Amino acid sequence: MTDQSLPASRPGHDPAVVIVGAGFSGLCMAIQLKQAGLDRFVVLEKAHAVGGTWRENTYPGCACDIASLLYSYSFEPKADWSHLFPRQPEILNYLEHCVDTYGVRPHIRFGTEFTGAEFDDATDQWEVFTSTGETIRAKVLVIGRGLLHRPNIPDMPGLQRFLGSAFHSAEWDHGVDLTGKRIAVVGTGASAVQFVPQIARQAARLHVFQRTPPWVLPRLDRRLSAAEHRLFRRVPALQRALRYLIYWYQESLGLGLAHPRLLRSLEAIARWHIRRQIAGEELRRKVTPYYTIGCKRILLSNDYYPALTRPNVELVTERIVEVSEHSIVTCDGAERAVDAIIFGTGFHVTDSFKEGHIVGRNGVKFNDAWRDGIQAYLGVTVAGFPNLFWLLGPNSGLAHSSMVFMIEAQVRHVSQCLRPLEDSQARRVEVRPSAQAAFNRGLQNRLAGTVWSVGGCNSRYLDRHGVNRVMWPGSSVRYWLRTRRLRTTDYEVTPDAGTACQQAREDVRRHAWRHE
Repeated sequence: MTDQSLPASRPGHDPAVVIVGAGFSGLCMAIQLKQAGLDRFVVLEKAHAVGGTWRENTYPGCACDIASLLYSYSFEPKADWSHLFPRQPEILNYLEHCVDTYGVRPHIRFGTEFTGAEFDDATDQWEVFTSTGETIRAKVLVIGRGLLHRPNIPDMPGLQRFLGSAFHSAEWDHGVDLTGKRIAVVGTGASAVQFVPQIARQAARLHVFQRTPPWVLPRLDRRLSAAEHRLFRRVPALQRALRYLIYWYQESLGLGLAHPRLLRSLEAIARWHIRRQIAGEELRRKVTPYYTIGCKRILLSNDYYPALTRPNVELVTERIVEVSEHSIVTCDGAERAVDAIIFGTGFHVTDSFKEGHIVGRNGVKFNDAWRDGIQAYLGVTVAGFPNLFWLLGPNSGLAHSSMVFMIEAQVRHVSQCLRPLEDSQARRVEVRPSAQAAFNRGLQNRLAGTVWSVGGCNSRYLDRHGVNRVMWPGSSVRYWLRTRRLRTTDYEVTPDAGTACQQAREDVRRHAWRHE
């Protein structure tokens, strides 16, 4: 993939917008700019291909737990998904298709990692720093790097002494042949539930180390037929109707997360799923969670529980106390010999918001602005950081529906914020501190009654003070309505000094925002 992006270091050629990340978020923003005719932007991508989390996660069985008809851009439906739930290679191919269909690839700088940014108060521009040593100056900075890109590897005593293969599921080592090996899987989260059944078939012995059992529901998946593909192509309205149907079903789950009492029927299905697939009482007891369903991510699988019942698989619930050169020791004194350790322990979530050196207006750093807790306005803008926009920022996560829906809502909101800058009527757009504070007070009040707060689990969505800094409470419809129209009173728009000379500014607008 050739880097054909616009030059960004020569005078007069700096882009108007820098986008960080070429996953679903960054690409959606880039496509929106492209469709609006705003060509002077670059996308910084640390890897050498697009895809974000769907590029990095290549473990066996990797798939999405949101239906394929919903897990795609609304403006670019795909009629030929192979299954009701999309597999990782298909999602990655879909994103590659979108990049080329909308002409975004020439704007992407592959192998260029975003390392930090500082706002220049004198010029009202962001100085963006990269791993290549280049500094890019831009009017607008959009951060779309997501939350699932920093693998969480637990600090296990002696791990550095282990002589076998050890890797995280998001950094799967395909050079390691697991056939006939003694394997330890640490963690039973969303990734492990997918890859454990796959490697259980080839391992001589598989030890699955569980700290907290997940709630697992049946995965209502099947192949989509060639006839359905033809029907979707010929009658696009039918595919849109099915997308809406799936969306509203997922929304019903969101209602339960906001009001945990409504989740009892879902929990009953999960308990039935355990009884149906596991005969032994002891294993049933080990896999049955003690917390309210939804407090941790609800997982979908038809083959995870059967994999645990295989004669070569053991579910271990004792705490790991030490790793030696060839084994893992648990708190009961048992030592299990292993040839490989695979971590299915998820990602650093709340800490990832503070990644990088980002300095806003008057030298304020993100860590200083968030000293009392991570927060933003609509998960998109942060007071003190003009012309900077997050995609999937604080408290805009969903546990019940497609994050692509939230991304599109946020990109629409960012586009509305950009209009004064695009027309050269303003040099800064920044959320008012009072608006951000009011928004977060209401947000945390709603979160207080959700399953993440009262469900009885140690959720990864909570910071060290027990405050939810990740999830949006309840309905995504509510978020869509809130972001649909820009509340101009919530933003401070600093006018351009030369706004009165509107006609003269027309040339500046064209040369600053559109390709030459």
